[in-house]
Amino acid sequence: MTFIGIIGGSGLYNLLTNQKSVEIETPFGKPSGKIEIGKINGVEVAFIPRHGKSHTIPPHKVNYRANIWALNSIGVKRVIAINAVGSLKEEMKPGDIVIPDQFIDYTRRRELTFYDGPEVYHISMADPFCPHMAKIFTEQAKKDGINCHDSGTYAVVEGPRFSTRSESKMFRQYSDIIGMTLVPEINLADEMSMCYSVIASVTDYDVWADKPVDALEVMETMKHNEVKVTKLLTESLPKINGERNCNCSRRLENAKA
Repeated sequence: MTFIGIIGGSGLYNLLTNQKSVEIETPFGKPSGKIEIGKINGVEVAFIPRHGKSHTIPPHKVNYRANIWALNSIGVKRVIAINAVGSLKEEMKPGDIVIPDQFIDYTRRRELTFYDGPEVYHISMADPFCPHMAKIFTEQAKKDGINCHDSGTYAVVEGPRFSTRSESKMFRQYSDIIGMTLVPEINLADEMSMCYSVIASVTDYDVWADKPVDALEVMETMKHNEVKVTKLLTESLPKINGERNCNCSRRLENAKA
């Protein structure tokens, strides 16, 4: 059976019906938690809580390779990631949704690839996100009256700390949103020739703005955004389900060294 994979916060547990848990061992250790398989709006999905069921795993300690390997092993070909992000642009306000189409990686300590040798692959990341899923999300958001930006560059930082003011001013020269969990999740999904798209929920303005960000503010805004994200995800899933009509499945072609 083929599932749509969802990686996100523990609040998504409440959406699943006909739910069962699957524990998977991988060559890279344990995933962040058991894979929860069930249905959302009639569509079969496989869900992993990125930070663990009780949010105990910080972003720099997530076992991204195990998570993606586990989803791929049960037949997942599409991954939808739910991310909380800060805004680097005035027009991307807290409460908005962004569907990014590019990223810049500022992480330092993460395992970025499945191909550590002896096989070596250099995959193209010119267009790292799945355009088919992105189009569905942006069109559905417009129908739902959700303030959604259909493109944007995601700056990925190591965490778990937030940016300094100088860092934030530098990031905003090249990027639109900032977060801690996109990389290497997207790298690994692309190496598995999976489709990958992000629903990024803007929780705050990063510290280029006057007021420093704090974790409480992020969590409170994230709770308010959950309703929008849930509606967008639920209504988009039936439109995503079906044959893939994008180039994501061909990422490994001509990539072997």
